[in-house]
Amino acid sequence: MKAAILRTLAQPFVVEELDYLPPAPGRVLVKTHATPFCSTDCTNWAGKFGKVPPVILGHASIGEVVETGPGVDSVAVGQRVLVPGTPECGRCYYCAVGRPDQCSELFDNPDGYPIVATDAEGNEIRASGNVGGYAELMNVSQNQVFELHTDLPSEVLSLLGCGITTGLGMVFNSARVRPGETVSVVGCGHLGLWTIQAAKVAGASQIFAIDPHPGRRELALKLGATRAIDPQTEDALEVVRSLTGGRGSDHSLEAAGPADAQELSVMLARRAGTVVFSGVKELGTMVNLVQTSVAVQGRTIMSTQNGNVRMRRDIPRYVGLLESGAIDATPIITSRYPLEEINEAMHASREYRDLSGLLVFGSSR
Repeated sequence: MKAAILRTLAQPFVVEELDYLPPAPGRVLVKTHATPFCSTDCTNWAGKFGKVPPVILGHASIGEVVETGPGVDSVAVGQRVLVPGTPECGRCYYCAVGRPDQCSELFDNPDGYPIVATDAEGNEIRASGNVGGYAELMNVSQNQVFELHTDLPSEVLSLLGCGITTGLGMVFNSARVRPGETVSVVGCGHLGLWTIQAAKVAGASQIFAIDPHPGRRELALKLGATRAIDPQTEDALEVVRSLTGGRGSDHSLEAAGPADAQELSVMLARRAGTVVFSGVKELGTMVNLVQTSVAVQGRTIMSTQNGNVRMRRDIPRYVGLLESGAIDATPIITSRYPLEEINEAMHASREYRDLSGLLVFGSSR
């Protein structure tokens, strides 16, 4: 099967044929339907987040089970499955305490990401995020595949494994936005736009969208934001406070990445408000916060990984929101690429030409 391999950091992906390993006990082979090119992989490509070549990037995908290893009982050949960015083993400490977003199968693996294939010279190839979605085939743990029961196309459903789960989860699971509350969203890329749509579903009375990109601010307004703010020409803090009785928003959700976006997010939240961080720029980035804003003013500051989702609980709800039209993927999917054009997908993401560019493999149903 073909895969796009990152062989050298900050150099073009190389598309080549690989020999995939047969599924070991507890693992499955999934034929890929579609994989979003996530902006996070621009950071990975540049070598700023610790990836070690040769590696297949792509940490969330969708496809069809084509082979199962011994002991697999959660899915069967022929089923369409989501392969999200986070497994749920159900056995580790974090799954046991109700935080499968921190599952040890992803974060506590001393041997690194799994070896899933070999190249023509016999070199071992690993799969980033235990997924390796920039390929025609994925060799993944059965704990990282979830059957879907819907007629929605795979192109739309492929967004569930990262952008939708993180954006909606920030609102529903982390901030727990209630009707009538106010929400600031810092960053209006694909993640921020999902967050805005979720805040609208939650009944937020005001949704402030903060982003320097005019096209993204315009789309944010169409998808539910009540006020769009250009931080390069306006004082976002002043605008939000002026429209919230001088307090700031009840919830401030960061979906951008840079440290200054997270610092702004803290200040946008009112005293005793909630702040949720989701972005990462590169390993070792430091965030500087005013001490009184975190020690005296009662804000709850938390992080979210994949929206703190519990897949079996949350995915059916999120699919239902897509089916009903309460959230809309149409404006988020901005381009489609064959695997051979992955470098164009990467540049389109880096240059802010794409919100979500999809790598599409054959029929996406």
